[in-house]
Amino acid sequence: MYRITKQFSFSASHRLDHLPEGHPCARIHGHNYVVEVVLESAELNADGFVRDYGELSPLKHFIDERLDHRHLDDVLPGGTVSSAENVARFLYEFAADRWPEVAAVRVSETPKTWAEYRPGGAGN
Repeated sequence: MYRITKQFSFSASHRLDHLPEGHPCARIHGHNYVVEVVLESAELNADGFVRDYGELSPLKHFIDERLDHRHLDDVLPGGTVSSAENVARFLYEFAADRWPEVAAVRVSETPKTWAEYRPGGAGN
C-alpha cells in the first residue's frame, strides 16, 4: 500500500459551550489548525503517484474560503460541535467526495494533539 499526506493550515475560533463552566474550551478561543489529508492506493498511477499533490488544491481553496479566520460554530453544518474530531470528519467528507484515494483526515489544534477521522474505525 502506498500512502501520501499533505498538510494545510488555517486559523479559526470556536467555543465548546456544552462543556462545564470553568472548562477553558467553553470560552471562545482560537487555534492555528494543521490539517493533514492522507491518501492511499495499492497501485500508482501512470505518473508514478498515488495522486499528484497539485490536484489537492481544491482542498486548500475550500479551507481558505470556508474555515480560515472564521468562527467554526458559524460554518460547520447545523448544530455540529466544533471539536477537532468533527472538523476532521467535515474535511474528510469534502475530500473523499473528490478523490477516491482519501483514507483519513487529521486535524491538530496544538503541536501535541491530533484528532483523526477515518471511516470504518472502532464502533462502526
